[in-house]
Amino acid sequence: MALIACVSAVAMAPPRAAAQDVETTVDEIIVTARRSGAPMWEVTRGNATVLLVGAIQAVPAGIEWRPDALEQATRQAQRVYFPQQANVSPADIFRVIWRSRTLTRMPEGKTSADYLSPEWQARLDVLEATYDEDWSRDSFLILSSELLSDRLGLRDRGNQEVGEVVRRAARRGRVPVTSIGSVRGDTLIDDLLTRPPETWVPCVQASIAATEAGSGAVQARGLAWTRFDVPAVMASPIEAAMMQCWPWGDPALGTLLRGQWISAVEGALREPGVTLAVAPLRVLAETGGVLDDLERRGFEIVGPDWRADQAED
Repeated sequence: MALIACVSAVAMAPPRAAAQDVETTVDEIIVTARRSGAPMWEVTRGNATVLLVGAIQAVPAGIEWRPDALEQATRQAQRVYFPQQANVSPADIFRVIWRSRTLTRMPEGKTSADYLSPEWQARLDVLEATYDEDWSRDSFLILSSELLSDRLGLRDRGNQEVGEVVRRAARRGRVPVTSIGSVRGDTLIDDLLTRPPETWVPCVQASIAATEAGSGAVQARGLAWTRFDVPAVMASPIEAAMMQCWPWGDPALGTLLRGQWISAVEGALREPGVTLAVAPLRVLAETGGVLDDLERRGFEIVGPDWRADQAED
């Protein structure tokens, strides 16, 4: 009996050591990821840990963060989750070309003044004069894109994006990469083609306000992101515009995309090891978003405050 007990004790030793090694590895990944300068939250259930990395679009050039730290954390993770992808077919592309006028122009005989209040139209008139443009007959999809992507420079890739840093590191480290969901191309096109102009008004108003705030607001948002000041990022007029505009501002599509993220995080909390998930910061930190959902369900969330009221507690 003594021999059996001794053999049993020896046999049980490696799993305990392995468990300790796994725990140490998780801690090392978390510490490394936090050095990157990208806001990150840790959620654990049993032997499953999810690291939620909050990404923003267009981090301005000159805003320093440490992609090398995020690369290292990615290589140590067991899996990586990325945002949804659109499944677009050649038929979808042909349909966009065929219906391009509907997507790019106002309905026949209409201008922006038919949908915007006099106050907001006057503010748009000022921007048109500033940039020597006439957007009055452009669709609100095109107008919001012109203001945010072109005038504010949110299309510019002045700094490395979180997503591309993580994707490159995962590929080099042979870490499995999964998109958390997909959206059919015809669904996206149907949504764009059938939305009446008046439903775009909140997006256009937010885009006008963001453009009025100018490059200084873009810079301030980037700095707040690297300093983990998530409430300041969320309060930025830049982020407000992105939350109001397509696809996140679309009631049906935005709800679908947010629901897929909540389901993906729940699934990751059933997977052993570390899952590193790169998600739009707004989806994580918005009111009723992923972090609020996890908090409501009783999970301990380790990371920076994501609501202004948390800093007051």
